[in-house]
Amino acid sequence: MTPAARWAAAAQIIDQITAGEAAEKALTNWARRSRFAGSKDRAAIRDHVFDILRCWRSTAAVGGGTTGRARVLGRLRQTDSDPEAVFTGEGYALAPLAETEKLAGTTPEEAEYCDLPDWLFELFNNDLRVNTNAVAEALRHRAAVFLRTNSLKTDRDAAQVALAAEGVDTVPHGLSPTALEVRDGARRVAQSEAFKTGLVELQDVASQAVVDALPLTSGMRVLDYCAGGGGKTLAMVARLGGPVAAHDAEPRRMSDLPARAERAGVLINLIDHPGPEYDLVLCDVPCSGSGSWRRAPEGKWRLTPERLEALTQVQGDILDKVADLVGPEGTLAYATCSLLSCENEDQIDAFLVRNPGWACALQHRFGLEQGGDGFFVATLTRISG
Repeated sequence: MTPAARWAAAAQIIDQITAGEAAEKALTNWARRSRFAGSKDRAAIRDHVFDILRCWRSTAAVGGGTTGRARVLGRLRQTDSDPEAVFTGEGYALAPLAETEKLAGTTPEEAEYCDLPDWLFELFNNDLRVNTNAVAEALRHRAAVFLRTNSLKTDRDAAQVALAAEGVDTVPHGLSPTALEVRDGARRVAQSEAFKTGLVELQDVASQAVVDALPLTSGMRVLDYCAGGGGKTLAMVARLGGPVAAHDAEPRRMSDLPARAERAGVLINLIDHPGPEYDLVLCDVPCSGSGSWRRAPEGKWRLTPERLEALTQVQGDILDKVADLVGPEGTLAYATCSLLSCENEDQIDAFLVRNPGWACALQHRFGLEQGGDGFFVATLTRISG
């Protein structure tokens, strides 16, 4: 495919997303219908679509409309690319620009400039404990790719050498002693022997740092209550050197975990109905995902005030329920991939009001400026006596 044809495909997919189709489904359906497209074509089109999703409002403003065609025009203008080279009308390219399109477009301001819905822009300004513009700007760009070194099989230096031999260039990241940031060759990771043999796992550096912050010691009984895909489960096993129990309210989310555990050479116990008493219970609760909107930008536009309110209710319910699974001298750990206080500090404050026999031992935010996703972690313990 020509570069112009790739942009035309992206415009088509953007229209499907605007009509309500999920981004991943729209991309998958386009690929199935377009067998002529090679892997490089699909990767480039995906990048175009996700770049526009991250800048959904500003591309519409700059491009003068909300169609896929207008947003492509807006993106080209944002990146100082020549629209005339894309809107050629030749082959499978987009039709040439009309004079009205050439004159359309405005300079985005405030919420448009920050690429946030109006209600989230207001919430960020009132609730976020960091600079709104800086955070919003970070969310408009692609996230880095990080790997976690499996310390049960290798060390970080050796993993780096093994990856380099297969064309994956990495550098250590200071936020976690197990983290490697991929500088080149990210699309080769999944096919590398280092990955296939469990030397490394794909995991955001802040997600790794959350596990680093937990008070884990060998021999502990540990439960990952909201395990999902199991990234933190596997990281906890690597720290403990022993098994971890994994549970999720929707077990299908853990469907890949047995294969990941086998690759890593570790044991994970999948359980449906956890009972007491654990030394540490981690609740990586369902949340807005605002800390990872660089990776999943669609979530920024699908979230509503009603959905956020429902999520905070679920988070509080999980905390109250899981407290009973923690032993007398155990730790209840709470984590989100959220930037919002209502899902983070406010949840801990509300839990302590409802449960006066507990105290907060640690609260920490990992900000986007540190390189990884925006994570929050807190640890809670019972008050002795």
